[in-house]
Amino acid sequence: MANQSQLSHAHGGDGARTSAGDISARDVELTDATGRVGAEDLRWIGTHAHAALAALGLAGVVRVKVIDDAEMTSAHAEFLDDPTTTDVLTFDMSEDGVLDVDILVCLDVAERQGRDRGHAARRELLLYIVHGVLHCAGYDDHDEESCRRMHAREDEVLALIGAGATYQGERDEP
Repeated sequence: MANQSQLSHAHGGDGARTSAGDISARDVELTDATGRVGAEDLRWIGTHAHAALAALGLAGVVRVKVIDDAEMTSAHAEFLDDPTTTDVLTFDMSEDGVLDVDILVCLDVAERQGRDRGHAARRELLLYIVHGVLHCAGYDDHDEESCRRMHAREDEVLALIGAGATYQGERDEP
């Protein structure tokens, strides 16, 4: 894994690592399979993803892998029979209200969307993580009204944790 950077944020209610049996524990494992996300950005994403779980009142483990268009296209074709790239794929194995989630997020899509929306790719990647977690919390985006509610909740959480509304929200300063 010479090209991969990995970061883990694990906290219980008091900020210390807790046992796997503690349902208040939150663990965000972030791996950059592209080798293109800087260490500072990985820390920022991991810290804010952890804060998002806390803001949503969710506990458990969320494993996030940052990949490129080629790998996302392959995964999208394999799991959803769609041979195109996408922003995020979520694999929810949660039980009894405790998160056990694998999330794939696409850096290439994040870079393009971030440019179009006027913010850094790290904010876009964080949006994708929050989006994936919200799916696990029962949110859906398959019709116009549920999509509107989901994106509003994403921006609400992102603003609450200090990352700034991202989907419909604020632009980074130049």
